[in-house]
Amino acid sequence: MKQFVLIISITLISLSVFAQTPDERGYIVKIGDPAPDFEMTLTDGSIVKLSDLRGSVVMLQFTASWCGVCRKEMPHIEKDIWQAFKDKGLKVFGVDRDEPKEKALEMIESTGITYPMGLDDNADIFGLYADKKSGVTRNVLIDKEGEIIFLTRLFNKEEFGELVRRIGEEME
Repeated sequence: MKQFVLIISITLISLSVFAQTPDERGYIVKIGDPAPDFEMTLTDGSIVKLSDLRGSVVMLQFTASWCGVCRKEMPHIEKDIWQAFKDKGLKVFGVDRDEPKEKALEMIESTGITYPMGLDDNADIFGLYADKKSGVTRNVLIDKEGEIIFLTRLFNKEEFGELVRRIGEEME
């Protein structure tokens, strides 16, 4: 009996470790997973809890001021996603990885974005979705039931176009 319990314990530990192994893009979540819940303070001081947004399509954009690719992508998110779908109920949040509020505010001003930006101290939120050793920019699209339905990494026009298309489908 002890051997059986030991084998089951080792199997469960192995599965747990395997579940946290990042994919080739650094994600530890995958399409079809429930989006890990978190609470985040926005640059305006308000607090958002992901699970409170059930019933809405949500896009998270993991970013940082030092990320050139992020800065290149942000105006596209602003124009092609936020401005196009915010009046239809889409929730978009930038998630500024491990930087002080002042850096996030400078990035908002320099990129001209108007979608809300949250602060991710110690990259704790980022670490729920991707290996903390992996980089930004990355976008996570979450459906109305709280399930991850699309993941992007870096800024690829084809992949970004598919993200926009998927948002359009979800907003219908």
